Amino acid sequence: MYRQCKLRMLGKFVNKIYLSTMQLTTYTDYSLRALLYIGKHPDRLVTVSEITDHYGVSRNHMVKVVHNLATHGFIQTVRGKSGGMRLAKKPQEIMIADIVRLTEPHMNIQECFSRETNTCPLIDNCKLMGVLYKARQAFMQVLEAQSLADIL
Repeated sequence: MYRQCKLRMLGKFVNKIYLSTMQLTTYTDYSLRALLYIGKHPDRLVTVSEITDHYGVSRNHMVKVVHNLATHGFIQTVRGKSGGMRLAKKPQEIMIADIVRLTEPHMNIQECFSRETNTCPLIDNCKLMGVLYKARQAFMQVLEAQSLADIL
């Protein structure tokens, strides 16, 4: 799709390029969902089963997500029969950009962002890479201004 768009005028296809390449991983989606659910229940401990039942998502994946969030200090876990999770920080201290940076492997929205895996023959003469790099920066700036409290 990318090469087809480059052969035509970009104006009509830019949105299609962004839609097909600028997508957060399921891992990031689950991380944000977990924090949202836990943040909406500050008065009690929340279980993994509650979150997976509420969103209809994989328990195995959510367990990995919760472990990662706990390891990095975003949530606290309590073991045992009446255990569960709660936020380890105030919602206004949990920035959405921090979660995305933690859970997204590289944020390379186009293959040319990585010299190691790039196969595009236009890399040395292409100005689109600079535009997409600025778009990624703008995307992250928006997320840096948003805390969990803003979206609860």
